[in-house]
Amino acid sequence: MHAFQRTLRPLTLAVLMGCASLAHAQSAAPVDAEKQKLIDQVIALWHPENSVLMVAQRPAQAAMDQSRVALEQKQLPKPKVEAALKDIAVDVQKYIDTVNPLIIGSAKKNMPSTVVATMAQNFTTDELKQLLVVLQSPVKAKFDKLVPEATLALTKKVSDDVGADVNKAGQTMQQNAGLKLRTAATTTGN
Repeated sequence: MHAFQRTLRPLTLAVLMGCASLAHAQSAAPVDAEKQKLIDQVIALWHPENSVLMVAQRPAQAAMDQSRVALEQKQLPKPKVEAALKDIAVDVQKYIDTVNPLIIGSAKKNMPSTVVATMAQNFTTDELKQLLVVLQSPVKAKFDKLVPEATLALTKKVSDDVGADVNKAGQTMQQNAGLKLRTAATTTGN
């Protein structure tokens, strides 16, 4: 049986390499002009690079959140906390100003081999036209404007409803994590 498996390995490898080459050839295939124009219009309305920006900006938000928590736990006077956060915000903004152009540039450079290729392979010209109708719809624009307001209203209601419980659970979690971190930092190796 092992000899049979060893015989199959080169064949399996050859099939996989052939499939990979075919997939690469398909993704590298040029997109016809009409389809490319439709994809460009969808991308202009969609802005897929914004999702990448949001991911890259998470460390900035986390730095601000963690700084706020750390400063509040020290029970510093409010003016001192605000001054420290304002100072930290300068570094956070510097990070954002540095990474945003890098990300946008990379996203635009890699868009043809990722988003464009995926859309070209998965949508027909007619489907792209239908997608554009949806994306350009006044109803969608109205909905998009409503989303932040509705989300804010829901967030406020949830916060009013269970915010105290969530904050208490969060503080307990942070205190427990802090204790465990301090214990781990002060405990010598086994």
